[in-house]
Amino acid sequence: MIDNLLDRLRSFWAERRLDIHTRFNRTLPFGDYVVDRWEKARLLGFGEGASVYDSALVLGKVEVGAHSWIGPGVVLDGSGGLSIGAYCSISAGVQIYSHDSVAWALSGGEAPYEYSPTSIGDRCYIGPNTIIARGVRVGNGCIVGAGSIVLDSIADGSKAAGAPCRVVGLADVGRHRDG
Repeated sequence: MIDNLLDRLRSFWAERRLDIHTRFNRTLPFGDYVVDRWEKARLLGFGEGASVYDSALVLGKVEVGAHSWIGPGVVLDGSGGLSIGAYCSISAGVQIYSHDSVAWALSGGEAPYEYSPTSIGDRCYIGPNTIIARGVRVGNGCIVGAGSIVLDSIADGSKAAGAPCRVVGLADVGRHRDG
């Protein structure tokens, strides 16, 4: 019985992999061949048209606005409250936290974990492998460069990058819209 199930799963995977590769020139982790990204977003109560990859980890109270895209391998920690606005692109490997265990670790477990709401405004692009710490607010219309470590809030309309992340200019929507 198990062998039959494994054979059927392998056959399903091979068919889906070929179909997706032929149509979109990509291959995916197994779960993303099975899970509908938009259905997962609806199940989580995310806004209309939002999508979240199966490989994304979603913990606690996470709110996501309409038409936002949550990429593969993302961590969304809503244990202290996390909100992401509409029309956001949260790239692969991004980690957004609303708690940390720094005081707990340094105190040998005597201090509690610390929690603070974290928020990403509307129309934001968060580049791949960015880490956003608890309590940070990324304003509306921001761009955060790949690999950034965001420890402080970022004002509306900013372009920021680095480790630690710093504002490096203004987000120029026109430049990105026109290519």
